[in-house]
Amino acid sequence: MAKRILVVGAVAAGPKAACRARRLMPEDHIILIDQDDLISYGGCGIPYFVSGDVSDEKELRSTSFHMLRDNTFFQDAKGLEVRTLTRVVAIDRARKELHIEDVKSGARSTLPYDKLVLATGSRPCALPIPGNDLDGVFSISSLHAAIALKDRLASGEVGRAVVIGGGAIGIEMAEALADLWGVETTIVEYMPQLLPRVVDRTLASIVQQHLREHGVVVHTAECAREFLGDGQGRVRRVVTDKREIEADLVLVAAGVRPRGELARDAGLLVSPQGAILVDRRMQTSDPDIYAAGDCVETFHRISGKKAYAPMGSVANRQGRVVADNLAGIPSTFDGVVGSYIMKVFDMCVGTAGLTLEGALAEGFDAVGAFTVQSDRAHFFPSQSLMFLHLVADRTTRRVLGVQGAGVMGDGLLARINAAAALLERGAVIEEFSKLEMAYAPPFSTAVDILNAVANVADNLVSGRLRTLPMEDFLEWMGGRVEHPRWLVLDVRQPKATRPFTEKFPPDRWLAIPYDKVRSEYHRIPFERRLVLVCNAGFTSYETQCFLDSVGMGDTVVLPGGLNVVRKLGVDWWPVSVP
Repeated sequence: MAKRILVVGAVAAGPKAACRARRLMPEDHIILIDQDDLISYGGCGIPYFVSGDVSDEKELRSTSFHMLRDNTFFQDAKGLEVRTLTRVVAIDRARKELHIEDVKSGARSTLPYDKLVLATGSRPCALPIPGNDLDGVFSISSLHAAIALKDRLASGEVGRAVVIGGGAIGIEMAEALADLWGVETTIVEYMPQLLPRVVDRTLASIVQQHLREHGVVVHTAECAREFLGDGQGRVRRVVTDKREIEADLVLVAAGVRPRGELARDAGLLVSPQGAILVDRRMQTSDPDIYAAGDCVETFHRISGKKAYAPMGSVANRQGRVVADNLAGIPSTFDGVVGSYIMKVFDMCVGTAGLTLEGALAEGFDAVGAFTVQSDRAHFFPSQSLMFLHLVADRTTRRVLGVQGAGVMGDGLLARINAAAALLERGAVIEEFSKLEMAYAPPFSTAVDILNAVANVADNLVSGRLRTLPMEDFLEWMGGRVEHPRWLVLDVRQPKATRPFTEKFPPDRWLAIPYDKVRSEYHRIPFERRLVLVCNAGFTSYETQCFLDSVGMGDTVVLPGGLNVVRKLGVDWWPVSVP
């Protein structure tokens, strides 16, 4: 017998569930409901609409064959009944009815259901501070909000903007403001680094320096306290705990929260954060109600704990699982590893799994291995550097996460996707080290960087490699801490080392070329602790192995080498280095 299926929410998970359910159950009556009139759009593409990379908002709502995903499309092409501008105000589980309200007229009615799907999404986190209602304070809560923001920018009234939040959306929006519109843009982030809980400190610092090189001012470890207006209701300044920043526009990008109120009020189980609780079949605590997308809590496959993953890609996969189970096809969504990639001007940053900080917080005996090498054969003309960080458990050797940065392109994406697939199955270091990667000089190196970083991790957890955290090295070089016994041993070639030996005294920076260390190691002061540096860390490690063999074991390698330091924009870097 035909069922009546109601789907609440028509952006990502909802349309996916409804359309697949229609294909699997052509006899059922399926109704797609949303309180907005713009539906089924690529929300993750909003920053690129604001930046001008996507010229028209209709492109975010169009199929790959350029059909606009509006009411008519879903009704005529997909065979669904669509009710937009319709707000669901309550779920009557006993009667299996939805209480709905027409957004324009306020008229109320009910809709019966046999099965119900909740895809109510998320909402931006609001800042409960004075002035958050001023004109010119925006958050990207919908496509309508994005259109309004772009219209404000196009008016020519915005010369200075402040973005509150240095997560992915905040950074993407800061790029959009600064790049296309030429707006003087400042990011204010409450945490000590950008992309908190997404990447570890060194990669976050690389991103921060890249933003600064493109004119974006970044303030971390800083809290917005108040937005001040001009007396006529328009925002003009942001007050933080450290300064005042002039602004014609403020964009709040402080994260999102699940829209789980409808489920909670109906007596369904929700998390303390308000996300709807579902099992791996995406079924709620009511067997006739499913939920998917940004409104649900999911499972992290590395930590083994509950997680929140508000991503369009996750929502679509969950929507398919919902439809399968509605049709009687056993299907599960087994969680996420947290894979993500983003664009930052002409750089990209990606991650899968846990950060080192996150892994330690979860109780793993975690270590981080860092390496830098060319993203393709070093002799290929268009090669550039890629930075990769692998997190592993020292005891079990299980890989817990991979993060990276490189030039804008698909190179980093390929490594993050490969890592995500291995992480899902609980792979150990050796499996990453031996993973077969496609090779040709225009695309990769013979020993791929994903293999190489696993080899570094193997040496690290096996005790063959000893490293110095980049943060400790930078604090020492910047004069913030004293380590009188430390001495840099630079094993690069003379042309590369000369600016450093000219800038620093020999009791701080000693240069012996890699190929001369075996014959000249007697020049090294035995009583000093050696910080071994090269461009990437490979020759430093070989030097460490040799020095161990001659009894000079008080050495540490700088992971990633001076290629990483160069990207951080330190003030002690010699100006004569090309």
